[in-house]
Amino acid sequence: MPLCFADADSDAIPIDVITPDGLAAALDRLTPTERRWVESQHFTGALGQHVLLGKADGGLGRVLAGFGTPKARARGRFLIAGLAAKLPKGTYRIASGLTGEALSEAALAWLLAGYRYSRYSGPAPDMPALVAPEGIDADRIEVIANGEALTRELINTPASDMGPAELEEAMRALANAHDANLDVIIGDDLIPANFPMIHAVGRASTRAPRLLDMRWGTEGPQLTLVGKGVCFDTGGLNLKPGNSMGMMKKDMGGAATVLGLAHMIMALEMPLRLRVLIPAVENSIAGNAFRPQDILTSRKGLTVEINNTDAEGRLVLADALTLSDDDKPNLVISMATLTGAARVAVGPDLAPFFTDNDDHAAALAVAAAKVADPVWRLPFHEPYEDLIEPGIADLDNAPSGGMAGSITAALFLRRFVESPYIHFDIYGWQPSAKPARPKGGVGMGARAVLEALPKLLNL
Repeated sequence: MPLCFADADSDAIPIDVITPDGLAAALDRLTPTERRWVESQHFTGALGQHVLLGKADGGLGRVLAGFGTPKARARGRFLIAGLAAKLPKGTYRIASGLTGEALSEAALAWLLAGYRYSRYSGPAPDMPALVAPEGIDADRIEVIANGEALTRELINTPASDMGPAELEEAMRALANAHDANLDVIIGDDLIPANFPMIHAVGRASTRAPRLLDMRWGTEGPQLTLVGKGVCFDTGGLNLKPGNSMGMMKKDMGGAATVLGLAHMIMALEMPLRLRVLIPAVENSIAGNAFRPQDILTSRKGLTVEINNTDAEGRLVLADALTLSDDDKPNLVISMATLTGAARVAVGPDLAPFFTDNDDHAAALAVAAAKVADPVWRLPFHEPYEDLIEPGIADLDNAPSGGMAGSITAALFLRRFVESPYIHFDIYGWQPSAKPARPKGGVGMGARAVLEALPKLLNL
């Protein structure tokens, strides 16, 4: 079900968002009876508090919601979503206390709080509805919320129902919805089409690997999005232990995130040409699996020594990134659940990114802060280039030593693209429930990119 605002309703229950500094003024606006009730509940405007005020007929008449101090708010985001989860079913409106970007964030938070993954468990109970607040771009917020919901839905679906073919189906449905074109190369046809590393990674699975190539738009600068679509990662012959394999349905989180972002771009009819490339594979084990110490020749012609078959994402991305250069896009952005090193560095909440362009980095930082989608720049540190040069081949897919794993992976990818390039090494998973983010698949970086695109592409 789409995430959307309720129709305008004169009977919608008002919500007053109150900080501790604004508590006295808020109490002065209440009747003496209401004031005594609020005081009896020890309501101080602290973050997470709320009080329900009744009407004479016994119905719910108003909600007071604590918004806390700036210091308290700095420790979270989407805070109003926590309120949405506590209120009785009904239709509400934010009547006072929020303006500008804070109001837009609250509105998006409310919609995102309505997402539930229910494919196997039946529909979840309806969340309280929100009338779109005045002064926000409601249509844009609904588009963003549903792009994020698409990302979550794809990541949350287990590999039994989200293999390369099912990922293709999801991308085709998106293409059809926006009158985009989708071309697909499948299985052994990848070899004559010169996608040797996509084929090598995916050939051991009973589910054929494929390269998905979607195009939309005819005018404006070209943006190419490349998403890692490893629908399940056993680690290959370097088999993952069970506790590491358990979450590997999310290893197509990069593909899911770029598809969510693509939905946002197309639904908002941004003035650009969009291309989305997804190498969709399952990294499995069979007699024809690629092996440690194999040397693969990439689409670009660079040779790659395989020192760990569990470092497969950079291999399939490399062939797709090489393809992305063919039509000289104005910007290439890759997104991938690529390295555990990125999670060790910044944890699950931040989306680390790499770029050589300081203006691009600045634009992303400003956009991320504005839309509550945190990102963090990591360096393409060139002194580490020799770590990915094994001597026996041009490149090493898994340098020994374990140092700077996210950086060496990013440097590896940069070897395959000549166009202006930004790489995101995302996690794609919410380890525990937070406001507007239930445990499970989650988008990272997409809203920041969307907000930054006018500056990234000079739109």
